[in-house]
Amino acid sequence: MEVKARAPGKIILAGEHAVVHGSTAVAAAIDLYTYVTLRFPLQSDDNNDRLILQLKDISLEFSWSLARVKEAIPYDSSTSCRSTPASCTDETLKSIAVLVEEQNLPKDKIWLSSGISTFLWLYTRIIGFNPATVVINSELPYGSGLGSSAALCVALTAALLASSISDKTRGSGWSSLDETNLELLNNWAFEGEKIIHGKPSGIDNTVSAYGNMIKFCSGEITRLQSNMPLRMLITNTRVGRNTKALVSGVSQRAVRHPDVMNSVFNAVDSISKELAAIIQSKDETSITEKEESIKELMEMNQGLLQSMGVSHSSIETVIKTTVKHKLVSKLTGAGGGGCVLTLLPTGTVVDKVVEELESSGFQCFTASIGGNGAQVCF
Repeated sequence: MEVKARAPGKIILAGEHAVVHGSTAVAAAIDLYTYVTLRFPLQSDDNNDRLILQLKDISLEFSWSLARVKEAIPYDSSTSCRSTPASCTDETLKSIAVLVEEQNLPKDKIWLSSGISTFLWLYTRIIGFNPATVVINSELPYGSGLGSSAALCVALTAALLASSISDKTRGSGWSSLDETNLELLNNWAFEGEKIIHGKPSGIDNTVSAYGNMIKFCSGEITRLQSNMPLRMLITNTRVGRNTKALVSGVSQRAVRHPDVMNSVFNAVDSISKELAAIIQSKDETSITEKEESIKELMEMNQGLLQSMGVSHSSIETVIKTTVKHKLVSKLTGAGGGGCVLTLLPTGTVVDKVVEELESSGFQCFTASIGGNGAQVCF
C-alpha cells in the first residue's frame, strides 16, 4: 500500500518580531510543498522488518531494524494512541537521539538530527512498529524562514494518519482531510515542531495544516479566508541567520527605548489588522486598489522592521533591485538574511527582476498566497 501527502510552506505577510511583543501577525500558506510518500512492504519483501527513511533532496537514506527501534523506544500505552497527541519526554528523546547517532550523519548534515528524531517519534506513536519506507522531498529551502520544518511535520503526520483512514478513494487526486482529522493532524505536527524548535508558536504548523491565512495575536490563532488572489516573488538571500539573537536584539532595543518601540509595535499591529481586513474584504473595491493598499502596508512594515534592527545588507539589495522595477518588498520571518517577499500585482512580468536577482546569487520562487493546506493522495 502507498499513501502520499503534501503540506505547504508559509510566509509572514506582516507582524514578525512585533508579534512577540503583543502585536498581531498575519501568515499565509504558499504553493511550495513538502511531499511525503509512505510505502508499506508486502510480507514477502526483503525489507519487511525495517523502517527506512529516504531524503530525496539531499540523497540520504537511513535504515533501522524494527527490533532496534523497539529496543530504543519502548512501547508506552499513554503515548501510543494516534487519536491522542502526546509530547516526547526528555528520556525518550535521548533514546531516539541514540538511534539517530547510529546512522553516522555526515558532519555537514548534523542539522538534520532533530528532523530525523521527529520522524521517529511521530512514526512510532502514530503507526507503531510496522515496517515501511518513507520518502521525503521538498520544494522549500531549508532554514530560510518558509516553514520547512512545519511542512515536514504536517506532511508526515498527514501520511501517517491517512494510512489508517478506512474510506480511502484511490486515484482521485489530492484531497483535504476533514476538520476532525485536520485538528488531530495539527496537534500531532505541533508535537513534532516542539522536538525541532523547543517552544514553537504554533503558527507554522497551523498555516501548513489548514492552508489559506491566519491571524495570530497573544497566543490566539484565528483562521482567515482570503477573498482575493495574491502572488509574491520570494527571494532566498541564502544568508543564514540566528533567529534567537535577532528576537533578543529587538527585545533589548525595546528595553532601551520603551516608548518608541511600543509605538513601533502598535504601528505594526495596525498594519497587520488592516492587511487582514483587505484580504478578507468582499466589498466592491477593485483588485488593483487592494493591491495598491497592500503595497503601501508592506512598504511601511519593512520600514518598521528596519527600525527594529532586523534587516540585512542582502535584504536591502533585494529591495533596491525590486524598487528599480517599481515593485515593493519586505523581509519575511526573522530577518537578518533569510527570505524577502515582493508583491506581484496582477499582470506583473517577473523575468527581468528574477534574472537580476539571480545574477546576484539569490534564489527566486514565484508563489500564490493563501492556497490549500495539507492534502493526501491514495
